[in-house]
Amino acid sequence: MAQEVLRMEGITKIYDNGFVANKNITFWLHEGEILALVGENGAGKTTLMKVLFGLENPQEGKVLINGEPAKILNTLDAISKGIGMVHQHFMLVPSLTVAENVVLGIEPMKNGLFDFDKAVSMTQEVADKYNFNIDPKMKVSELSVGQMQKVEIMKVLIKGAKIIIMDEPTAVLTPQETDELFEQLILLRDSGHSIIFISHKLEEVKRICSRVTVLRHGYCLGSYDLANMNEADISRLMVGRDVVLKIEKEDPKVGKPVVHIKDLVKINESGKHVLDGISFDIHEGEVVGIAGVEGNGQSDLSDVLSGMTGFTSGTVEVNGNDIKGKTVHDIRGMGMAYIPEDRMEYGCAGDMSIRDNIVADRFFKKEYKSGPFMKKKYIDQIVDQYIKDFEIACDDKSQPVRMLSGGNIQKVVVAREFTSGSNFILANQPTRGIDVGAAEMIRKTIVKKSREEGTATLLISADLNEVLECSDRLLVFRKGKVVAAFPKANEVSEAELGEYMLGLKTMTAEEMEGLL
Repeated sequence: MAQEVLRMEGITKIYDNGFVANKNITFWLHEGEILALVGENGAGKTTLMKVLFGLENPQEGKVLINGEPAKILNTLDAISKGIGMVHQHFMLVPSLTVAENVVLGIEPMKNGLFDFDKAVSMTQEVADKYNFNIDPKMKVSELSVGQMQKVEIMKVLIKGAKIIIMDEPTAVLTPQETDELFEQLILLRDSGHSIIFISHKLEEVKRICSRVTVLRHGYCLGSYDLANMNEADISRLMVGRDVVLKIEKEDPKVGKPVVHIKDLVKINESGKHVLDGISFDIHEGEVVGIAGVEGNGQSDLSDVLSGMTGFTSGTVEVNGNDIKGKTVHDIRGMGMAYIPEDRMEYGCAGDMSIRDNIVADRFFKKEYKSGPFMKKKYIDQIVDQYIKDFEIACDDKSQPVRMLSGGNIQKVVVAREFTSGSNFILANQPTRGIDVGAAEMIRKTIVKKSREEGTATLLISADLNEVLECSDRLLVFRKGKVVAAFPKANEVSEAELGEYMLGLKTMTAEEMEGLL
C-alpha cells in the first residue's frame, strides 16, 4: 500500500447562515494516486477543497500531511505544504507570456528588475521534466484552451506542489485535449504526485481514477475502489437513486422555421469577426446543437439571439420578426426563452426569493394580476407546483436563490424559462457545473419539450456528450464560422467532432448544403 500523503479528519464547516457544508468528513489520499471526488452540487466538495487549500477555515477537524499535523489558515500555508489547485476557470493574464504567468508570485529578479530570461529557463525546466510541449515565450492570449490548462498545471508544479487539486479540468476541453491532459496526469502520478480529480463526467472518473470518494449533503458516504464500480453505481451513490445517463428520443417531427439566421456578421470592438457569415434555421420540434472550443463564436451568437448585444450585418428573425435593434424584453415577447451561460449574472437575482425569480418574467401578464396587484395565492400555487415538478431542493419558496446549490439555482432558471410558453428555447451551457441528477432532468426536459410541444431549441454546450445525446442536428463552430454540419447528431463520435473543433477537418459549403 502506497504511503498516505494527506488525511483530513473530522472536518466540519458551518457557515454563518447555519448551512452545514461539511459534517465530520474524513478524507485521505495516497502517494501516486489519482482520486476522484464526486457529489451533487451542494454536497460539500468545493468547501472541503477550500479548507484544504486554505480558502476556508473549518470549525472542527484536522489536516495531516505525510502523517504530520498541518496548520493551513490561508493559501500560502497550503502552497508551503506542497498543495496546489488548478481552478476550473483559468486564472491567467492573457497579455503576459507563458513564463511570466508561470512564475507569478515567485518572480526571479536581477539587479532589482524582473529577470525574464531566468523565468523562461525556470518554465522550460518544468516543461521538459513533465513533458509539456509549450513555448514559454508565447503570449497566453495566443494559446488554445488545452495549452492554457497546461500553463495552470505548470504554475502549481513550479511552486513545488505534490498534492494537486483539479477542479472540473476537462469542462472546456476537446476529446483530443482531454486525452493529452490524461497522459499528463498519468505522468505526474507515476512521478509520485497525488491528484484530487473533481468532475461530474463519470466516464472520465472511471477512465483516469483508481478510487472515488462520494459526498452527499455534506457527509462522506465513503471511498470506493473503482475497479468494482460502473458509472451507474457512482451516480446512484451521488444522487441516492438510479440516474438514466443516456437520453432515449424519437425522431423529431420537424415543422416550420422558428428562427432564421442569414449571413450573420458581428465585428467586436477590436475589429475581429467573432461571427463571420453564419446562416442556419431552427425548426419547430427540433433541437439544434452547437459544439466548438469555447471562444469560437458560440457565446457571441447567444448574445445576439437573446438581445444582449447587437450585430453588424445580416438577418436574424424569431417567428418572422426581425430582431435587429430589439431589446431582450422585445425578443422574449417574440417567443424566446433564454437559459444564459452565467446563471448568477444573467439568470437570476440572488437576493430575491425562489418565488419572485420564477415569475420574474410574468409580472406584466394579465393572468397573474388583479388590477394593479399580483394574484399572490395563484402565484404561490403555481410556484409550489414548479418546485415539485422541477425537483428544486429548498426550504420554501421564500428562500433567497443565493442560498441554493448551483444545481438548484439552475433548476429555478429552467423552471421559469421552460414554463414561459415560448416556442423557442435558447439554452447556453444549461447543465454546466451541475450534478448528474440535475443534468438528467434538464436534458430530458429539453428533448421532451421539442417532442411534445414542438419547441425549437438551440443548445450550446461545451459538454460533447450533451450535444450528441440531446441534439437532432449538430453544427460545429470554429473562428466564428460553421465548419461542419451533421443531420443526425447521434451518429457522430466525440473524436470526429473534436477534429472539426480543432480545425483538423473542415466541411465544404457543398458538403453542408441542405443541412443548415
